[in-house]
This record gives sequence, C-alpha cells and structure tokens, in this order.
Amino acid sequence: MSNRISQDIDPSEAPPFVHKVGKPPKQKLLKEFTSTVKETLFPDDPLRQFKDQPRSRKLVLGIQSVFPILDWGRNYSLQKFKGDLIAGLTIASLCIPQDIAYAKLANLEPQYGLYSSFVPPLVYAFMGSSRDIAIGPVAVVSLLLGTLLREEIDPNENPHDYQRLALTATFFAGITQFSLGFLRLGFLIDFLSHAAIVGFMAGASVTIALQQLKGMLGIKDFTKKTDIISVLRSVFKAAHHGWNWQTILIGVTFLAFLLIAKYIGKKNKKLFWVAAISPLTSVIISTFFVYITRADKQGVAIVKHINKGVNPPSVNEIYFTGHYLSKGFRIGIVAGMVALTEAVAIARTFAAIKDYQIDGNKEMVALGTMNVIGSLTSCYVATGSFSRSAVNFMAGCNTAVSNIVMSGVVLLTLEVITPLFKYTPNAILAAIIISAVVGLFDIDAAILIWKIDKLDFIACVGAFFGVTFISVEIGLLIAVTISFAKILLQVTRPRTAILGKLPRTTVYRNILQYPEASKVPGVLIVRVDSAIYFSNSNYIRERILRWLTDEEEHLKENHQPRIQFLIIEMSPVTDIDTSGIHAFEELYRGLQKRDVQLILANPGPNVIDKLHTSKFTDMIGEDHIFLTVADAVTACAPKYQEA
Repeated sequence: MSNRISQDIDPSEAPPFVHKVGKPPKQKLLKEFTSTVKETLFPDDPLRQFKDQPRSRKLVLGIQSVFPILDWGRNYSLQKFKGDLIAGLTIASLCIPQDIAYAKLANLEPQYGLYSSFVPPLVYAFMGSSRDIAIGPVAVVSLLLGTLLREEIDPNENPHDYQRLALTATFFAGITQFSLGFLRLGFLIDFLSHAAIVGFMAGASVTIALQQLKGMLGIKDFTKKTDIISVLRSVFKAAHHGWNWQTILIGVTFLAFLLIAKYIGKKNKKLFWVAAISPLTSVIISTFFVYITRADKQGVAIVKHINKGVNPPSVNEIYFTGHYLSKGFRIGIVAGMVALTEAVAIARTFAAIKDYQIDGNKEMVALGTMNVIGSLTSCYVATGSFSRSAVNFMAGCNTAVSNIVMSGVVLLTLEVITPLFKYTPNAILAAIIISAVVGLFDIDAAILIWKIDKLDFIACVGAFFGVTFISVEIGLLIAVTISFAKILLQVTRPRTAILGKLPRTTVYRNILQYPEASKVPGVLIVRVDSAIYFSNSNYIRERILRWLTDEEEHLKENHQPRIQFLIIEMSPVTDIDTSGIHAFEELYRGLQKRDVQLILANPGPNVIDKLHTSKFTDMIGEDHIFLTVADAVTACAPKYQEA
C-alpha cells in the first residue's frame, strides 16, 4: 500500500488478502486489429459452418448460403405447400390493386407496379432468409421515389425520361443495398432510430393520404408539392369547380368499406381474409359499376389502359452515362436505404414472432440483387410490405414459396386480366392507398416513446412535422439528423453517478436510485457510465470535479470531515483513448492540489492495458487500483466497510 493509505490503516485491521486487477496479456498489433475488424464486420462468424468441412461440402454450403432455398427446400413438403398456396393467393388478391395504386403514387404507369410484384418476389424467394416477408412496391418508398424523381423531371411533360430515371434510381438502390450486405455494413441502418422511423412513417402516411384527395375528389389540377399547406390550398381552391360528386361518392363509399373490413380483420384474427380480399373486391365492384353506368362520361377518372404482357427488358433504359446518372445515383441511395430499413425491420419482427434467425447482411444482398434484376426488367424499387407480410403471416405461410405463388398470380394478371382494369376508377385506387397507410400512423407507439424517452420523442415529432409540413426528403433528413444528434449527445455527455453503500451489504449503488444507500465518510465514489474518448473526456473530468466541489461545500456547511479519497468505479468504462488518459492525468494533478487521493475500481481489460502502457498506473500507484469498490473502501475507510 502507499504511504498515504498506510498511515490511515491499522495493519492489524487490514484485510488479509485483496485481489489485484489483472493485466491482460499483450496482443500483437496485427492480431488485435484482426480481432477488432472481425467483431465489427463479422459478429455472427458467418464462416463457422465451413470449418473442418471437405472441399465439396464447402462448395455446397457456399451455394446454399447464397440461395437458402436449396437448404430448406430439401425438407419441403406438401403440407407446407398448402399453407404457402393459401397465403400466396391471399396476398396476391391484396397486392394487385395495391400495385396499380402505388405505381400511380410513384407517377408511373400502373403496369410498373405489377411488374414489381412479379420479378423481385421470385428473386427474393431464392435468395432471402425470411419466411414471412411479402415483396413488392410499398406506399412510403413509392411516394419518396415519386417526389424525388418529379423534382428532376416532370412525368407529364416527359414521361419516357421520367421512367428511365426511375429505373436508374432502382438500379442504384439495388447496388446500395447489395453493397451494404456484401461489405457487412448492415449495422449502418441501425443509426436511424426506431422513434425517427415511427415519426417518418406517420408523417408519410398523412402526406400520402392527403395526396389521394386528388383521386378521391376528382380534382384535375393539383399541386405537385407534398406539404400539407400546399395540398389543402390546392383542394379548397378547386372546391367550387373542380370536385366531382360521382367520384366522391365512389371514393367515400369504398373507403368506408375498406376501413370496416380492416377493422373486422383486426378485431378477429380468424377473419383476416376479409381485410385481405377487400381491396380486390372493391376494384371489381367499382369497375363493374363504372362500366355499366358509364360514369367515366360524367367526369369520373379511370385507369383507362394497362399494358398487357410480362416485364419487357429495360437494360437500355437505364442511364449509365449523361446528366441523369448522378441524379439517379443520389435518388437510388436514398430510396434504397429507406426500403432496406423497412424490409429488415419487418423481417426481424416476424422472425422474432416465429423464433427463427435471419441474417441481416444476407437480407441486404437478396434485396439488392432483386432490385438490380428488377431495374433490368422494368421494375421500380420493391421491398418488404408490412401490410402484405402481416396477411402472409396470418394466412399461414411456411416459407418464401408464398412469394412465388403471388408472383405466379401477378403473371397471370399481366397476361390475361389487365384489360379488365380499364374502367377501374382512380377514386378506388386512392381509397385503397388511404386504407393501407392508416396503419402507418402509430399513435400508441408515439405515446410510448413519449413516456420512455423525451429525446426520442423529439426525433419522432421532428421527423413527422418535417415530412408533413416541408417534404418527404426533408423529413427523412430531420429524422437522420436528430438520430445522429442523440448519439452525439449520449457520447459527449455520458451519465455519471455518486454511489453509496446499501445497508448490511458490500454493494455500492447510485444514491438517486437507492435513497437508502449511504455515503462513506471522507470518500466520494463516482461511477462513469460510458467509454472515455476524446469526445467526452473533458466533460467527464469536469463533471467529476463538480461532484467533488459540491460534496465538499455540502460537508463544509454541515461541519463534516472533508473528502480525502475519490474512488472512480470503472466497470461500465469499456474503453479509453489517449485523450481520456490525458484527462485522467489532469484530474490526478488537480486532486493532488486539493489533497485528495485518486483511486480506480475495476477497470476492464482494454482500459487497464492502456493505463499500463501510458504509465498512468505508475503515476497514481498500482496500489490505488482495486478490483471492487468494496476493496477500495476497505483500504480507505476499513471501519466503515465493516459496519
């Protein structure tokens, strides 16, 4: 022990043995670097299945890792197919009218929505690892893509170039998704917090619903902006001459029908099929009604024409050079990241419910591949749809074969049924979109976020108002910015706490959480709940000194003994850098001037290794580093510890 502590302790009262903090063996630089990279990029150890396997087996496992269907397909049975068949037919009845509606949301011809539910689901079925996710166009990505594309090209004045830019953006969305998965960078999407996603989705649902007022009210001249003020101004401006009562009647009637069907399916899980088939039922009934009454002659806008036949190749349509290449690249990255976030969240949700594992990076590779191939076959960005995936799950799907069944039905629709959609009113497509996006506005989740974390709620509200009152891309930017700001705030301003001893134990806990915990006379015990880096080292040093100053002033006012020892509990400190060590050196010198001894308790292996390397342990003395707070208190105030 040091002279300082030895003078305060009667040798006969000292504990017979105190464990010292172990110094980990020194690793070679290359090995340490390799270990860090492996834990960062390969935390799931994806190559473990290849260990100790013959070359032929490694080849088979490699092919199966790229195409999981070759693995689970070996145990596929007729019983499983029955569940997948029913689920596939059910989601097909839901996706066909949604695809036509979402294509219009993206300012594309309706057949492009159907194209995107034919090829991408087939590719995903072979490469994806989720059993429950249903692939196709979704409302949020369609709106985002349509908004960003329309800023570059007017779809009404130049539809062909607009379509080419959409395919270019889809290609780069796929490249982005594939690259993130292939390079094992999937953890980047986790930087967009759950709260920000909730706010973004809620704002998008409001924006999408307001955009559908054009179709619901039969308005011809409508604003190209997406913010709520511009949309409402456009709606009321057209009130005197631009609304069509027949269109309103169709839209409101079938919207009510869809919402009632959705409510029935939500209240009674066995009746999920009612909500699933209601969109297609609405399309059939409304189309028949418009046809027999020729309501299109009375101003009711209809789909008119959907190209018949399967996806035409579109390799030559993508901008690989020229002015629009960079624009397609930028739009593709944004759309690809949003689509990826939604798909991975959905896949993880249903995997947790069914208790199986998905590989996030493989999911990204699968989603990226399907969008790259989709862009070459006239598809726009496809991803996992929550509404369709929920129906797929409740319909009893067992594997990704349900996507193959759905794709087959869409193929049949493209080859045979598309002419029947000629008289489908746009109002019914608007009603389908509104009923679909209602579920994106999750008020319960927002309330829970408010109760749990106010900073998270700020992120949620910021994203919501950004999307609703400015634009979709600004809302997304606000969501990302606030998420990063929260991370920076937590990193730069970590929590610290004063610890006290719980009665009749040797356990030391936060005195705010445990009011019965008592402080040790002459000793201040502080816990730092974060790694100590350049971004927070000065704050931690200053915060500890403020704790010390406040405590000394309190003791002086109450005529109690001054602080002689400062113990820092370092169990939560996972790492420290040179700035952190420098801050500790400054703290030590400052404490010496106050005649206060610095003591460390339980530094982790990374921390103690760096403290030894920097010679900081020599500065404070290794006998001032203890395994536990209890050991440190025993050395500083043995009589109190025994109490």
